[in-house]
Amino acid sequence: MRTRTTTIAAALLLAALTGCSSASEPEQPAAAPSQAPAAEAPSTSAEDKAKAREAAGLPPSPEPQPRAAFLAALNALEPDLVHGKDDKAISRGLDTCSALKRHPGDRSKQIEVTAKRWTSPDHPEGRSLPTAEKVLDLSHKHLCPDF
Repeated sequence: MRTRTTTIAAALLLAALTGCSSASEPEQPAAAPSQAPAAEAPSTSAEDKAKAREAAGLPPSPEPQPRAAFLAALNALEPDLVHGKDDKAISRGLDTCSALKRHPGDRSKQIEVTAKRWTSPDHPEGRSLPTAEKVLDLSHKHLCPDF
């Protein structure tokens, strides 16, 4: 009895849904997108970029010599710090410099932030505090000596 009632209810529901989905007119295709040229994004001047970096506590991008010295020092300390990604290592070094600005006088916090920032495939949780301290010192020496 329950099977028959369920079957009848399902058939009625199916008939109701089929009736709701039929359209009296065929659907029209969506209008083609406009061919108007996209407005150019406003460019940011070098001066504005420098102000934004300063406001974020980041030093300017390093010149070639300090950049190379920083990368060489990291590779000498532990090759996995750079792991073949020079630009990423420089970015992390600049971010490490910002920790000096964000936590002035709080060496332990600077080291803690640095330890978390320098992850790699072999160190997904970050670095040991002694390694982080060395990385912090290298970043300060090569990328942001004025901080």
